[in-house]
Amino acid sequence: MKVSLLNLKLQYQGIKKEVLQEIEKVCENQTFILGENVKGLEKEIAGYCNTKYAVGVASGTDAILLPLMAIGVGPGDRVITTPYTFFATAGSIARLGAIPVFVDIEPDTYNIDPDKLEHVIKKQSTSQRSRLKAVIPVHLYGQCVEMETILKISKRYKLAVIEDAAQTIGAEHNGKRAGSMGDFGSFSFYPSKNLGGFGDGGMVTTNSGKMAEKVRVLRVHGSKPKYYHKFVGINSRLDEIQAAVLRIKLKHLQAWENNRMAGAQRYHKLFQDVGLSDIVSLPAVRLYNRHVFNQYIIRVKKRDNLRDYLTKEGIGTEIYYPVPLHLQQCFKHLGYKKGDFPVSERAAKETLALPIYPELTLEEQEYVVNKIAEFYPVRKF
Repeated sequence: MKVSLLNLKLQYQGIKKEVLQEIEKVCENQTFILGENVKGLEKEIAGYCNTKYAVGVASGTDAILLPLMAIGVGPGDRVITTPYTFFATAGSIARLGAIPVFVDIEPDTYNIDPDKLEHVIKKQSTSQRSRLKAVIPVHLYGQCVEMETILKISKRYKLAVIEDAAQTIGAEHNGKRAGSMGDFGSFSFYPSKNLGGFGDGGMVTTNSGKMAEKVRVLRVHGSKPKYYHKFVGINSRLDEIQAAVLRIKLKHLQAWENNRMAGAQRYHKLFQDVGLSDIVSLPAVRLYNRHVFNQYIIRVKKRDNLRDYLTKEGIGTEIYYPVPLHLQQCFKHLGYKKGDFPVSERAAKETLALPIYPELTLEEQEYVVNKIAEFYPVRKF
């Protein structure tokens, strides 16, 4: 049996007719830039995320970059985030000439540890602290960060909060949707996301009309009206065809995420039934969170050997993320060294993503768990 990490072809078959109809309408209208589908999707995403505004942009990376630009982050400024995430988070900070300041993660959720945030702020010199502009908590793998502490500390030090919610559309923390708790939410529509397009795309959410308007202006080279530039912006517009596809997919998102959560529960039970609970650390889910499982992450010893074995058995896996950001070559100048963020470094060595998508069957999950049981080994079903 072969079990892919993600199978988008199955998803497409269920919506193919409607998708092709909508793409044909866009082609017939010949309106490809900031058309009615972009406006419609912005309104629908704002409603889905319980925010007042949403602004479509060209990618999830730009959905981080543009809020940083909107609050005036520039050369020499400092922005706090996690070292255990996709590069775009810290990369967007660095693109503006600002300096990423890292805070280690929780060992069970892999999200930024809010209890360590103020300690890192206090370690900054008076000069460095004066340049702190924002915090970017990353809601990793589909589960929200513990936001109350983040928001409280950020308010105390007058820092903007930009939620990197690329992996968590529809996730909830204490009844609040990802992207609605900070000053901004940043979403990605990369194809592998729970709400994925047919290419790159992103969305910025906010409850500030002033900030929403500034992001709208910045995404069109800082121009308003056309050819009159108050700001230096970038070209970052969500494509009309992408918006048309995403509007169709958004109708199914709740059901798809419910299937992901059900699949995660099946994995939990299968690992327990087969006797792997003491060998495999399963995803921790806070009781007050809605975890939408963009990824299903386990922690194991001999991770690389296990991955090689599963690959030979036809099972797709992925490592998110093999090198924490503070150890990346491009950030060597920041002065971090191995051992500075031990929880992130350990996660980079021990975590593995297993197949998880709405159409994944019980039979496929049993196969995955049985092969892991063969590797360690324990009893099979």
